[in-house]
Amino acid sequence: MSISDVMIHINESLDTEARSSLEDATRKVEGVVSARFNHGKEHLLAVAYDTTKTNAAVVLQSVRAGGCTAQLVGM
Repeated sequence: MSISDVMIHINESLDTEARSSLEDATRKVEGVVSARFNHGKEHLLAVAYDTTKTNAAVVLQSVRAGGCTAQLVGM
């Protein structure tokens, strides 16, 4: 297992329930180990994933498929 992290910027302002739902949906992507928003940074979703099972593009696509306008940060 090889773990990598990616930060995804969400353009929309999501309420607490929507952020929680997006975290849950992202965790369902095969290979995702964790997905979370940090308090005070509600537009940034931190995701850790197993690089042998998925990649940053797949994770980003899953966020976009959930209806968010999003992009990878720092890439």
